[in-house]
Amino acid sequence: MKKVLKEILSTSLYLLIVLCLTYIVIHFVGQRTQVIGGSMETTLSENDNLIVDKLTYRFREPKRFDIVVFPFQYEKDTYYIKRIIGLPGETIFIDEEGNIFIDDELLTESYGKEIIKDAGRAYEPVTLGEDEYFVMGDNRNNSQDSRDPTVGNIARSDIIGRAWIRIWPLNKFGILKHQ
Repeated sequence: MKKVLKEILSTSLYLLIVLCLTYIVIHFVGQRTQVIGGSMETTLSENDNLIVDKLTYRFREPKRFDIVVFPFQYEKDTYYIKRIIGLPGETIFIDEEGNIFIDDELLTESYGKEIIKDAGRAYEPVTLGEDEYFVMGDNRNNSQDSRDPTVGNIARSDIIGRAWIRIWPLNKFGILKHQ
């Protein structure tokens, strides 16, 4: 009888430790998310499965061109995946030709493959607060991002983490390049 009780306690303790470690990993280290939609084409595709790194931003601030995950404020359990374009304190403006300017300097980047047709709210200069970021999808003409008033500027506290590893499909498995 003692042996059975000892075995039950040992198994229960083991399961408790596994559950605690799982909780810690999911809430503080990383989580899986799935790409819905084509706003990040060609970098990320519909139904790609990613691991989001929740740890990095505890030690450093997000950088320009990082791909981040944040909740959409108007739909519960809906998360957006976008690329950081503007950093805190900067002013973003998109001109009639679709050029992105940050603090009156032309942004040099190769993520957006097409000319921006709709500057959205960035048709006038958008100045970010000291904890705000301006994000855009790589598929610039098919992305609901900071140009849209329903998304707007993203507060630092709303950023869950950065997209880290693509785990599905297996033929695209690997660490995502941000810079």
